[in-house]
Amino acid sequence: MNLQRTLFIFLLCLTGLFLTVPALGGDNLWKAGCARTIITPKEPMWMAGFAARTAPSEGTLADLWAKALTLEDAEGNRAVLVTADILGFPKDLSDDIRDYVRRKYGLDRSRIILSASHTHSGPVLGDALYFIYPMKEADRKIVRRYTSQFKNQIVNLIDASMQQLEPVRIETGMGQVNFAVNRRNNKERALTPTTELKGPYDHAVPVLKIERPDGTLKTIIFGYSCHPTVLSGQLFSGDYAGFAQTEIEKLHPGVQAMFFQGTGADQNPLPRHKVSLAVQYGKQLAASVKQVLSEDMVPQESRLRTHYAEIELPLDEPISRKQLEKLATGNTYESRWAQGVLGRGEKVVPPLKAYPYPISVWTIGAQRLVALGGEVVSGYSIRLKQLYGNDLFVMGYANDVMNYIPTTVIWDEGGYEGMTASRVYALPARWTRDVEERIIGVVERLLENTE
Repeated sequence: MNLQRTLFIFLLCLTGLFLTVPALGGDNLWKAGCARTIITPKEPMWMAGFAARTAPSEGTLADLWAKALTLEDAEGNRAVLVTADILGFPKDLSDDIRDYVRRKYGLDRSRIILSASHTHSGPVLGDALYFIYPMKEADRKIVRRYTSQFKNQIVNLIDASMQQLEPVRIETGMGQVNFAVNRRNNKERALTPTTELKGPYDHAVPVLKIERPDGTLKTIIFGYSCHPTVLSGQLFSGDYAGFAQTEIEKLHPGVQAMFFQGTGADQNPLPRHKVSLAVQYGKQLAASVKQVLSEDMVPQESRLRTHYAEIELPLDEPISRKQLEKLATGNTYESRWAQGVLGRGEKVVPPLKAYPYPISVWTIGAQRLVALGGEVVSGYSIRLKQLYGNDLFVMGYANDVMNYIPTTVIWDEGGYEGMTASRVYALPARWTRDVEERIIGVVERLLENTE
């Protein structure tokens, strides 16, 4: 009898042990699925990002990638992140993809972020940057065909990530690397190795690690705030951000590395214009990620909260007709834009008074991520981190890239980021002066809803 009782107690304890194993740290157990696909164009086509280009692509230096991650928390809440080696998601394309996700999976726009690396060595998409390049109808036909294929690849990628869900844990951390240089306050041609660089800048490297319960790495998400403009030739590549992802995946075989662009609209990698430098910066960024992974990171509870807003950002008064007439003579992108505003170009610029601007806020456990549309300058991440702490993740180029997003200081200074970039994006005028306060105000409201 004593032997039977002892055996019963032993088996009961053993059963209890096994029952509690899955629950150990159960609050931290997520589900995640990821997928990836090559998006390199299979034929020559115009590349996005530099107005100086005068011809289509001439080949491939390194393949372009799109990658998707689906997250699910302990309550069954899901969200999708897509990263892609492109200049930006134009609004029409972004809307189509996000509408597909809503129809098929019931996920509203708060639950999907489309993030562009902003490489300047990727393809033109849709009607984005319409006035920059002197494209012919045959060129535009290739762009339309590629854009349709790209959209299909992205929705298939999201489907695949949804089908690959498995238990994971999430941890976050922050590193640093310093090859980004403020391009407004430092003249590239005047820089020497001993030049004292002027800010502002954000050299943070946010890192989110996803690993299986057995400790094997599954996905690494990381960001940096700097234009991917090391390379300016006619070969497709993800620039330094693409090389960084490749390096991380070499260091951790089987891992999917996903890069998101931060608030790097006023930042350039300097020096630049050499493939070796793009590779070097990629390795530096990967080394920063590796350093973060080697330290204790912050475990994140399996609790996902998402918020989204589209605000009508008002546009300023357009320049005078006299100025437009003067600009309209010639064959530059500004000439083509001015002709479009005047209504006599090959494409008419609509007389918009405002633009729907997307803002997303995700809270992954306690980790907060702010995702802003457009080409966001560094002042936004600096200000938001002053308000909410240096561990805040801030993403730019998310869901729609429609124009530069200047701070009030840059708006007052003018120049490309503060004024004329709107012409590149086929808007009739720049934003009104209160653009920064409008955006920050909505971000603050969304962040308050996460607490």
